[in-house]
Amino acid sequence: MVGSPNGGKTSIFNRLTGLHAKTGNYPGVTVSRSTGICRIGSDEYGIEDLPGAYSLTPISPDEAVVAQALDGSLEGIQAPDAVLVVTDATALRRSLLLLAETLERNLPTAVVVTMTDELRRRGGSLDIAALSQALGVPVVSVVANRGIGIGELRHLIREWQTWSRPPVAPPTDTEELAGWVDSVLASVGYQDPHPDARTERIDSVLLHPVFGTIIFFLVMFLFFQALFTWAAPLQDAVDNGFSWLAEWVDGHISTPILASLLGDGIIGGVGAVLTFIPQILLMYLLLALLDAVGYMSRAAFLMDKVMSRAGLEGRAFVAMLSSFACAIPGIMATRTIPSAKDRIATMLGVPLATCSARLPVYVLLVGMLIPDATRVGPFSGRGVALFLLYLLGAISAMTAAWVVKKVTDRSGLLLPFYMEMPPYRIPTVRSVAIAMWEPTKAFLRKAGTIIMLATIIIWALTTFPMRSDNELTKAGVNPSDDVAVAAYTMDHSIAAGIGKTVEPVFKPLGFDWRIDVSLIGSLAAREVAVSTLGQMASATDPEDDVEVAQQLDRWTWTHGEHQGEKVFTPATIVSLILFFAYALQCMSTVAIMKRETGGWKWPAIAFGYMFVLAWMMAFIGHLITNLVI
Repeated sequence: MVGSPNGGKTSIFNRLTGLHAKTGNYPGVTVSRSTGICRIGSDEYGIEDLPGAYSLTPISPDEAVVAQALDGSLEGIQAPDAVLVVTDATALRRSLLLLAETLERNLPTAVVVTMTDELRRRGGSLDIAALSQALGVPVVSVVANRGIGIGELRHLIREWQTWSRPPVAPPTDTEELAGWVDSVLASVGYQDPHPDARTERIDSVLLHPVFGTIIFFLVMFLFFQALFTWAAPLQDAVDNGFSWLAEWVDGHISTPILASLLGDGIIGGVGAVLTFIPQILLMYLLLALLDAVGYMSRAAFLMDKVMSRAGLEGRAFVAMLSSFACAIPGIMATRTIPSAKDRIATMLGVPLATCSARLPVYVLLVGMLIPDATRVGPFSGRGVALFLLYLLGAISAMTAAWVVKKVTDRSGLLLPFYMEMPPYRIPTVRSVAIAMWEPTKAFLRKAGTIIMLATIIIWALTTFPMRSDNELTKAGVNPSDDVAVAAYTMDHSIAAGIGKTVEPVFKPLGFDWRIDVSLIGSLAAREVAVSTLGQMASATDPEDDVEVAQQLDRWTWTHGEHQGEKVFTPATIVSLILFFAYALQCMSTVAIMKRETGGWKWPAIAFGYMFVLAWMMAFIGHLITNLVI
């Protein structure tokens, strides 16, 4: 399947493949590859959704992969048997240029015309049968979001070996090609759609340089207000569910070591992360709605001017926008940027954008820092703080990219940037549900693999070596006092040894060894910091099943000059928030950056400068908070 971005290609792919689709990368290339199985009767057909491209004369890695895939020149990937070219009826002239380049490959080709309902609504016209006759290839009209024409398309796929071919290939000369496009449009009675009056009216406000920017920040502000207020009841329900499960384990499993693993390790750790699933779901729901309604492309347009001040372009904002879900797709989105230096600059900036992995950490720490009743006018104080943290991430990402661009490229030249402005649409439940569920499923998969494994490792490090009753008695600990035994065991565990070794590095930031252990665990995934704190809090006081934040609030320093003093002071919480805002703790991000840049140079630079920046910002935040409070 070939087509330009925002032409409906992926919607058709989802309709054809359903739950039989998977996403990966091309061998040796970080450009994503979507493949799936289309079942028609007893037959199965492999469908590949190539990246969106405006031309097969590539100016970006995405477009290069499309051209190479059609030519069969990608190592390990066979050339396709046939090609479906997805064309947008509202922009048919441009689509025909891509079709002409595809027909040059001399592969069996059929055309899928989308947006015909939009074309008619806006006063345009197109004769589908005449288009098929003019092109000499099969043509079918599809409205993917309503499933119209999918049955006819499936029948067409089944007959791919009998597809007709054009008697004469389109010309390759630019002037002759333009004449060919004009003749095709004239022969099919094509009428350009009228400008969408409704879209123009809305855009006159949303794209206004002043009012549009104000609305953009207001939308983002309300977005983060919703994350705290709407998700709270569900989050409480999930938290209560895990508390009940921990109590059940404690009451029904008599083997102490197994009860500790399940209760303190898995439930106390993974459960602490899964408590934030309602907020993760809500975040992706709101993002999916904003994207489906057509607002996200407007946001990119508004931010293009901001990005240009950083020496970058609107594509860089698209990458940063992707990073609010996860830095990995954000880094991969940089492949659409033609300039290699711009790609490097953007890659070294996007990990600072606040990804969903930071959300559980922020929610936990902001909840500890700001009382629930705190209001800023009519708004939740916690929601305002979360908005400011996301704003901090965006500003930091752009600033870092600007600095890198200044260091690596002094030419100051910007390549042209263009992108689709789709008409405003009412999103379908199906499309929003898919957009919401897919990343949430990835989060759950991470919780069941990386976070689970890290949690078990942290549990083992905080549990062993175990002491006998005689050893505990010699140490002055009553073996029958579960709380005292748990505290002593943890304070003399392997994890304590590791944490206390690195403690001098982080002590100026207000972190004790337990926080240091959570930072080490977060290198596997940022969410592991929450699971680590959760299971250590649970293990320290196994008889207390209140929420993690309340347990952490009672932590005191176990040694040194601060022994007995509170660990999670406002200064320490602010410091920890800032450290997570700036540190590159996700090794998956480092790995994908290595693959994208072809070496360890830039990932090492990114990890190093972000660690130093995180330490400095956390130190400054700790210092200022102590002076103010």
